[in-house]
Amino acid sequence: MSPPGISPIAVTLLALAAYWLAYRFYAAHLARRLFELDDARPTPAHALRDDTDYVPANRYVLFGHQFASITGLSPMLGPAIAVIWGWLPALLWVVLGAIFVGAVQDFSALAVSIRARGMSIGKVTESLVGQRAKTLFHLLIFFLIALAMGVFVHIVATLFSPDFYPESVLPTLALMVIAVGMGLAIHRLGWSLRALTAGALGTLLLLVWAGTQYPVVGPSLAQWKWLLLAYAFAASVLPVWLLLQPRDYTNSLLLYLGVAAMYAGFFLTNPSFVAPAVNPSPAGAPAMFPFAFIVIACGAASGFHALVSSGTSAKQLDREGDARFVGYGAMLGESLLGLMAVLACTAGFVSREAWLARYESWQTADSLGGNIAAFISGTTHFLSAVGFSAGLASAAVTVLIVSFALTSIDSATRLLRYNVAEVGGTLGVAPLQNKYIASAIAVAAIWFFAFFQVGGEYAGLVLWQLFGTTNQVLAALALLAVTVYLLRRGKPLIYTLPPMLLMLVSTLSAMVTNLAEFWRAGEWILLLTGGSIFVLAVWLTGEAWLAVRRFRRRGAVEALEVQFAQEP
Repeated sequence: MSPPGISPIAVTLLALAAYWLAYRFYAAHLARRLFELDDARPTPAHALRDDTDYVPANRYVLFGHQFASITGLSPMLGPAIAVIWGWLPALLWVVLGAIFVGAVQDFSALAVSIRARGMSIGKVTESLVGQRAKTLFHLLIFFLIALAMGVFVHIVATLFSPDFYPESVLPTLALMVIAVGMGLAIHRLGWSLRALTAGALGTLLLLVWAGTQYPVVGPSLAQWKWLLLAYAFAASVLPVWLLLQPRDYTNSLLLYLGVAAMYAGFFLTNPSFVAPAVNPSPAGAPAMFPFAFIVIACGAASGFHALVSSGTSAKQLDREGDARFVGYGAMLGESLLGLMAVLACTAGFVSREAWLARYESWQTADSLGGNIAAFISGTTHFLSAVGFSAGLASAAVTVLIVSFALTSIDSATRLLRYNVAEVGGTLGVAPLQNKYIASAIAVAAIWFFAFFQVGGEYAGLVLWQLFGTTNQVLAALALLAVTVYLLRRGKPLIYTLPPMLLMLVSTLSAMVTNLAEFWRAGEWILLLTGGSIFVLAVWLTGEAWLAVRRFRRRGAVEALEVQFAQEP
């Protein structure tokens, strides 16, 4: 059990203070001294404005996009598993990992990208390391996004089904209509964002209640998947001002309100930890190090975040100074949700017996459906303290979960489109640079993981075991690219090199352990796919090391902004 006298509220207040101090001082130092952000320098959103992908956004709208896009399902699912090792290691990595690793990566990727015409971290790697490195990065990015979004499509379609939460369908669909209306009102009729905000949020809250009264039933699991894929295609090709920006902004308002209500209920409930502080050897679980890092994933650090920062957000940043608020701040917001997941799954249970029934072994803890249920159960318990009925509370939390997942799906499909287009540019294949063709290829890849079955199970669910390590190795490689960027500009490496080494060592060691398990179990698909990812990661690391050696031999500091500006 947890040592007597340790209050979840006291621990949470310390975590909130750490977030504030990190943003106020550490992030400010990075912005001012490390990246020398300058509001007088035009961002790609202005210099390359096309009113489709490159569109300057209000900093609060862009924060909403970044926050909603990077969050997805993982910060709720990962900590909900990791608490099997105790609440203390999970909480420490969620908070400190976000401050010194995850938020630094997100912010750094955004800062580097806006100095490189809004190019993705994969494309930036070409100028930093070499063309082979860019190709390797693109392979990892394509696999990670397609896999994760295929699983998200499956999960959202499952949540919409009559056996789960059909009451979430009405507010989710209405959010899309509201977003398009806001986009047209702002960009075609000249209405102010402030005037529209209250009405949009009020309408959405009313529809959350209406969803409990009029649940939408009828479409099958497969039909919901097709509808979600059609939405992903449309969202990836429409101008960002028409759907992406207003949807993410409105969605983020609902998320802020929901998270605030969860924390308010948590403080009013004043619960105790029913989970142990540290549980080093749970039945059937892998070693706490390095797997706690891998399992928590997006709650502390995620390679997917670097793709959002350098893929969509860098093309919408109005001023360089907004990068700190959008990049670093949004990751702290996601970590706040990860912290809530830790609290919900350690202090949100009514008794130690109830917690043990859920976490008695790794087999009972490590399931997607069980993790979502544990998060909904714990947060529903907190929301009941602020006056929500059980039915309305569970519906509201489900709408939040679905909204997070859908925002990731539409943003990620656009990122896959960019990835395909960049590959087309490298290969000199002009059709791949067409946004409709590139989006169709992106959706087809997501379709594969959402629909294709291996031995009677969906491919995405079969390969989901590889998501954590692939995502974390991509985070390490994004930090590696930023570290090379700083080295070539003569900047200190202390802010990115240690986090990069931690992520690289922990992730590669976890991958070796997993590959050995796949070999012993005869899981050849996982072994082949995981082994390929491991080889790509080691190869890309080697390419970076060779690039550093070449640079040191030249002994010159290059101004990369000039180099990027001269690229075709």
